Amino acid sequence: MHPECPELARLLRGEIDAADFPHHEHVRMAFEMLRRFDFAETVWLFSRALRAMAAGAGKPQAFNQTVTIAFLSIIAERMERCSGDFAAFRHANPEVFGKRALEPWYPRERLNTAAAGRIFLLPEPARQ
Repeated sequence: MHPECPELARLLRGEIDAADFPHHEHVRMAFEMLRRFDFAETVWLFSRALRAMAAGAGKPQAFNQTVTIAFLSIIAERMERCSGDFAAFRHANPEVFGKRALEPWYPRERLNTAAAGRIFLLPEPARQ
């Protein structure tokens, strides 16, 4: 079992303000969740926490289900290749910490749709 993570407990209880939750923390909390829960449970828990955080900030439209699941997928896949703690993960996967990490799979206009916010959209097939 992994040691306790107080920030993760606070996130799950809805005690973290959106203004105090930059992208780096999104990735760190996703990493911590994926260490403790299976992928499907992490998707549900993380989505629920982020949706509540966005609503609490008065911006429910800021939550994006496609971005959430796509980032969780990338993080989970990279965790399979990289053992160790979060510092080791970060060192081995710096591209995950950039907001453009989804660009190889998703054009920006696809991620900015109402549908992408509500449901998980598969990546568009590669153009040939």
